[in-house]
Amino acid sequence: MTAEGEALVGGMVNVGAVFRRGALVERPAPHTARALHAHLLALDEHGFDAAPRPVGVIANGREQLTFIPGDVALPPFPRWVMTETALRSVGSLLRRLHDASAAIAVDAVAEWPRSLADPAGGTMLCHNDVCPENVVFRDGRAVALIDFDMAAPGRAVWDVAMTARYWVPMLDPVSATAHHPAGLDAPTRLRILADGYGLSPQDRAELPGVIEQATASCRAFVADRVADGDPAYPQALSERGGWRRWDRIEGWLAAHREVFTAALLD
Repeated sequence: MTAEGEALVGGMVNVGAVFRRGALVERPAPHTARALHAHLLALDEHGFDAAPRPVGVIANGREQLTFIPGDVALPPFPRWVMTETALRSVGSLLRRLHDASAAIAVDAVAEWPRSLADPAGGTMLCHNDVCPENVVFRDGRAVALIDFDMAAPGRAVWDVAMTARYWVPMLDPVSATAHHPAGLDAPTRLRILADGYGLSPQDRAELPGVIEQATASCRAFVADRVADGDPAYPQALSERGGWRRWDRIEGWLAAHREVFTAALLD
């Protein structure tokens, strides 16, 4: 533990700016901190204890939240975090979050980030960034979600679609091998995630198309970051195959839409 605390790594935002100090995590506060902190406290009151509890905003625009002990996977992702048990537990955890969030009124005044938000909108606050780096595991099962910076109102199926992108993953085989173990069967894993969540038949029928929409939003997010001069994104884009990779992913999703639909509904 340094004078600044133990640096916590993961993700491309807030790199080098997140520290653990004992039982607390200190990090840059999002511009929605007031509304987001109120929501996190309300989640706990509604029985969802699997998210950090906010302590407050301190000097220099930073926030403090409770630290959640456990394992967080970083890329390249180890096989233990991509087991079917782990995948099913991610779906179950997301459902618990949504069940609690559905009972909490969304702050209509807050300027929630739109970059990864459901373009259709919604009355429930979604996480929108349930990637492996934002899920805490213990004994091979997902037990908590962290980093709610991209949270915004949306539909449950949108949050499931965003989650599927990372955890199935909904990537063509060439793209998937960059960070995921070989041999993952996408249609089977998409069904496992949906089953773990308890996704309704209507949402199952819509999910493949929503995943394509979510992928387009993620591509636009990267394009905006590159245009804004964020130094991390051009390098990552180049290392991962540039825009041709995004073209390949989107083409693969469209070509396999019926396969995914059949896996979800059969």
